[in-house]
Amino acid sequence: MSSTTFDDAVTRLKRIGDAIQCSQQVLNTLSHAQAMMHVNVEVRMDDGHVQYFPGYRCQHNNVLGPTKGGIRFHPEVDSEEVQALALWMTLKCAVVDIPFGGAKGGVSVDPKTLSPFELERLSRAYVRSMADFIGPERDIPAPDVYTNALIMGWMMDEYEKITRVKNPGVITGKPLALGGSIGRDDATGRGAYLCIKELEKRDNLDPQQTTVAVQGFGNGGYHVARLLANDGYKVVAVSDSKGAIYRQEGLNVDSVYQQKQEHKELKAVYCEGSVCESQDYDTLSNEELLHCHVDILIPAALGGVITADNAEQVKARYIVEIANGPVTSDADSILKQQGVIVIPDILANAGGVTVSYFEWVQNRCGYQWSRERVEQELEQVMRRAFARANEQVQRQELDFRDAVYAVALKRLSDGIEAHGTPDYFNGE
Repeated sequence: MSSTTFDDAVTRLKRIGDAIQCSQQVLNTLSHAQAMMHVNVEVRMDDGHVQYFPGYRCQHNNVLGPTKGGIRFHPEVDSEEVQALALWMTLKCAVVDIPFGGAKGGVSVDPKTLSPFELERLSRAYVRSMADFIGPERDIPAPDVYTNALIMGWMMDEYEKITRVKNPGVITGKPLALGGSIGRDDATGRGAYLCIKELEKRDNLDPQQTTVAVQGFGNGGYHVARLLANDGYKVVAVSDSKGAIYRQEGLNVDSVYQQKQEHKELKAVYCEGSVCESQDYDTLSNEELLHCHVDILIPAALGGVITADNAEQVKARYIVEIANGPVTSDADSILKQQGVIVIPDILANAGGVTVSYFEWVQNRCGYQWSRERVEQELEQVMRRAFARANEQVQRQELDFRDAVYAVALKRLSDGIEAHGTPDYFNGE
């Protein structure tokens, strides 16, 4: 993401807010983060020298509850990015009606250059720097780009050492053995899958005749591709950071994923047990994947990949955003003119924060839910949120992104204005 990411997020917020006549008080409140922490994380490297990494944590808005958001380890992390991500988290939690505000954090580092010991020291040092800024009733971190359950376990352990209290609710996305939730691993992809299933019902899609391309074959991208393929959708293209593969007849998603895990490369294969058979396929760049002739395009990598420069080349009927901010605000009008229906990130990838909320609830109750309950509860949350947005589409003739924002802004407006409006203070 660029240094203008937060400005771009605010521009979109104000454009949609003005279009649906949201109050200026609410838009002004949401255009400013409540708190921002910037630290230099001190880490003793394996060769004995000390290195410093810029670390950030933004608490955007807590009117609806304690703030919630992931921690990412990535070279491009900066204050603008975490503020934008925190704003989207505020909107996301409001869309799915869970009692959290938005936050986000990160460290500017390439984790691939660190040894396992250095990675652990970095994770613990970050929590030491932020220990007074986070907490189970203040701000609850979770995994994000290049962080995972193991890292969350280190972070929780460090927080508990500092506070001298066992408190698993301080962080979500933890290992199951340390209080994590069943179903958290595939929650982001499952949430996007549930949105597509609602589209399927609304627009009478035939899975057997519907093609899908997924940019980004990480946790979210893999699981949505897997679930769609199991329902008969034809996943014809997937990509990782090195490039994409395309097969018109469709890819065997699980076999491709197995190949990726074992050999660190994307290759079209069909596997039965330990025997894998190569299949013919074409190689594409990540940019070319975005322009494929498919029905559903799922950007599931990093933000800012569809812009005003390439939006006209998008040929998909639907875009389902699993990545945060994959479509820039200046591309919105172009896609709208082309008739592309965008299911925005603040709904499409909300499955992750929803199951993180379930994990937080389980930690506070000291009781672990079954997979069946987690998946049933997630399905109910996602279906309700989709239905509320679709109602706005029908009633106010909004496009889907604007409708989802309208749902979020209504709930946030109720919370913000409950503290008093200009009319009240002016005696009107």
